[in-house]
Amino acid sequence: MPPGKYGMQEEWEKEGDQNILMDFLLPTGIFLKFPVPRNDTIKNIKKMVWRNAKTEALYCGLGDPEGYVFTCINDTAEREELEEESRRISDVRPFMCVLRLVAREGDRGEKLTNSHISSLIGKGLHEFEAQKNHEVDEFRSKMRTFCEEKALERHNLPWQQWMEYSFPCDLEPCCSPPVHGGTKSKHTKKLFINVKFEACDYTHVPLSLLPPCVPQYIFSCLRNGQNPQLIMVHHSTISKYQEEQGQLCSQVGKIRSQSRPPPLPMKKLANHMSCLIITLCISVLPSLPHHHHHLQLVVQAGLFHGSELLCKVVTSSEVTVCSEPLWDQKLDFDINVSDLPRMSRLCFALYAVIEKTKKPRGTKKKNKRADCPIAWVNTMVFDYKDQLKTGEFILSTWPSVPDDKSDLLNPMGTVEKNPNVDSAAGLLIRFPNIRPHPLYYPPLDKVIPPENLLISALGGKTMSLLKEIMDNKNSTEFFEDEKELLWKLRTEVRDCYPESLSKLLLITKWSKREDVVQMVSLLRNWPDLPAIQALELLDYSFPDPAVRSFTIRCLRKLSDNELLQYLIQLVQVLKYESYLDCDLTTFLLERALSNRRIGHFLFWHLRSEIHVASVSLRFGLILEAYCRGNIHHIKLLTKQNEALGKMKALSDIVKSGCQKMTVEDLKLCIRQESYMEALSNLMSPLNPSIILVDADKCRFMDSKMKPLWMMYKNPSEHADMVGIIFKNGDDLRQDMLTLQMIHLMEDLWKKEGLDLRMIPYGCLSTGNKMGLIEVVKHSDTIANIQRNNSNSAATAAFNKDALLNWLKSKNPGDKLDQAIEEFTLSCAGYCVATYVLGIGDRHNDNIMIRETGQLFHIDFGHFLGNFKRKLGINRERVPFILTYDFVHVIQQGRTNNSEKFREYCEWAYKILCKNGTLFVNLFAMMKAAGLPELTSSKDIQYLKDSLALGKSEDEALKNFKVKFNEALRESWKTKVNWMMHSLAKDNRP
Repeated sequence: MPPGKYGMQEEWEKEGDQNILMDFLLPTGIFLKFPVPRNDTIKNIKKMVWRNAKTEALYCGLGDPEGYVFTCINDTAEREELEEESRRISDVRPFMCVLRLVAREGDRGEKLTNSHISSLIGKGLHEFEAQKNHEVDEFRSKMRTFCEEKALERHNLPWQQWMEYSFPCDLEPCCSPPVHGGTKSKHTKKLFINVKFEACDYTHVPLSLLPPCVPQYIFSCLRNGQNPQLIMVHHSTISKYQEEQGQLCSQVGKIRSQSRPPPLPMKKLANHMSCLIITLCISVLPSLPHHHHHLQLVVQAGLFHGSELLCKVVTSSEVTVCSEPLWDQKLDFDINVSDLPRMSRLCFALYAVIEKTKKPRGTKKKNKRADCPIAWVNTMVFDYKDQLKTGEFILSTWPSVPDDKSDLLNPMGTVEKNPNVDSAAGLLIRFPNIRPHPLYYPPLDKVIPPENLLISALGGKTMSLLKEIMDNKNSTEFFEDEKELLWKLRTEVRDCYPESLSKLLLITKWSKREDVVQMVSLLRNWPDLPAIQALELLDYSFPDPAVRSFTIRCLRKLSDNELLQYLIQLVQVLKYESYLDCDLTTFLLERALSNRRIGHFLFWHLRSEIHVASVSLRFGLILEAYCRGNIHHIKLLTKQNEALGKMKALSDIVKSGCQKMTVEDLKLCIRQESYMEALSNLMSPLNPSIILVDADKCRFMDSKMKPLWMMYKNPSEHADMVGIIFKNGDDLRQDMLTLQMIHLMEDLWKKEGLDLRMIPYGCLSTGNKMGLIEVVKHSDTIANIQRNNSNSAATAAFNKDALLNWLKSKNPGDKLDQAIEEFTLSCAGYCVATYVLGIGDRHNDNIMIRETGQLFHIDFGHFLGNFKRKLGINRERVPFILTYDFVHVIQQGRTNNSEKFREYCEWAYKILCKNGTLFVNLFAMMKAAGLPELTSSKDIQYLKDSLALGKSEDEALKNFKVKFNEALRESWKTKVNWMMHSLAKDNRP
């Protein structure tokens, strides 16, 4: 019998306002059936029920409509209460067209908030309760109290500080002006600003500005020759807005005291971490190569602290594959229980051993064996309350990546169990009862180091040896004698080289209790590091709680703007945390609740990965906590979420291809009431300072994923329209990372007084392979400019005058010099940026130019030197794109422009080399993201080489000059590549 189609999902996919027949079950036992408009709200449908019920029996048994709520079965087969009655039934999408009316129970306000949060974060709060997990419950309770207290504090802020939270000022980065008197006036700019008073006309106000205090919006207007448009809002309007938010601030509950038994005094323990009995029951065994003979299953186990193996890996005996393979054996780890560090992690790997029966001719060698990885899982040795685990645990495993055969164990992976238990192998393990009482890891304040008798006068030779090791910044590999020296001189490292803390942590023997105690006590008096250097300590190699706590202490010095710049990475390293409650989570929530811009981006970075099984629980809990601490923000974020949902629905229709969709069809679709309502008057997820008022124009692009291109009217009469591109089907996280790096480079250059006119346009991943990209208006691709100026596609790439002619047409007369200057600066910036980041697949369709002359790159599918290969040969042999038509434009200015261009490149490169450690740290933190081209430390080696880490400034510059000349000399190869690309892409009749 063929499978039937159940549910109404196909019905909800349809567009239009036609009616849909629905069943209603009333609490009086009466059944109603009548049609309702598919785009009607729950509130209106409820009114219709009361109207229809009037003529039915037992109507008098129905009370006031406010006392009732509809329930339905949603598309995840859960019973859902429809508390939010402003929602449309087409957005609720019940599984069947049946609504049941039930009497309201419990606190309606709380239920409504829970419903809003569930809908917004894409995860029902009942899922957290269903875990029946003490750690989850305690974390939710603690974070709710913490976030609600923060909300109360914010509500009581003085007016000015509350404004700074709600509307954080986005200042343009700039080098500090000279302090000497008299010279300051040279930096002063005078311009006119159009100021509109609320409900009044415009007035023109002259304003003198000093560079460091220019907001980015005014600065961009200044650069583009536009007059800024500002609106003066009356104090009473803001007070009313503040009051509205205050009313939503829920009362803070009493802090629940969390008691825990005191740790038992440490006694000398002779026990090994032995008697770990493993019983393995596999409910679903993944497909194995059964055609091989003699297939055996083996479990491997290792104890890790970060990336360090604490003792020898232990391997179980082999068992034959069957429905429930069983090992009943002790795995003995060669480490004392008292030597176990706090963050000990037990890592398991399940693999099959395949015997290859065919022997090589004429040899007496044993049968060859091959390991076939099947699954892995990790668990902590101590629980979240510092107690050594005892008893049985069932760990549902994660499938191994097929080609990852070098390391079966995955200590960098999550300690979460696989939530998809039905299709995961379940590993049953038993921790031994070492003592009759619970055993706790001692708290840090009870850890007292033994007397250090190693006090001796250090000779000059020893100190110079230490200096030599410390100066080699690029190296984290040490010889044994270097390790011994570093450890012996650990106090000197703290006093003279505190920034080398990571090196000392890497050589600490975490499997020796005495060394751990020494390191932790040393850390108590360690001077705070600059936040940029502290970032590397968030890597999974440094899991110790004292180190994490020290790191967050250093990160507190980050300004809001700096924190925003590194937020993508800080969210990624949350994946390395072993417990839900950690300093990093609290720090991020605290900062997000004191600056709404940080809150906005923290929300989207977490929300975009809620579908990833290994972090879904952690990210969902943090999102819930943030929403509890900012009830008012839920409304604004929900509006953005609804708009993205509608954009995805439009994109799916366009991509389905069941009917040939035209732009007119798309516009017709958008004009429907439910679409107009969702897509208008919302904050832009790309930039919460911009309000997207009215979706004026919409089209879809012709590329593979058919991205939507939406243009919004600007609320200000004189301002340009705002454009956003919605992409569905591409992972935008690599683009987002690359653009973040370009933005960071631009800031570093500006701080040194070098403005290279970069365009790091907005890009935000908002979900599984979907997100938004900012439209850069008044721009076109180099390919289009060349094609439109040539007779044939074959000669387009070789037309060196095409670019210059286009710029002349857009910048007549005196404006041309300025446009060429813009081109020269931006070309220098992107040459250096693409070289340093190793951005590949560069062709004339992903290099664009603005009418003002600014050149910029788009689509960053390949970076860190992962260039496209054809027939095993690198298609891109040039270190960066610097073609003769670019040089042709640059040279049209003054004759010394080429030399100026070279100087800009070298200056920009020197600044980046000076900040090389920052870029390496940020990329290292992104390993947790799982991007295909950034998975291990080897991928970051490209960056270390391009930034010449460990080399002197002169050596670095010398190498860069060679690359610069090579780019110029080899540019004809780029031309040929571009010609081939133009021929392939040419769509002209």
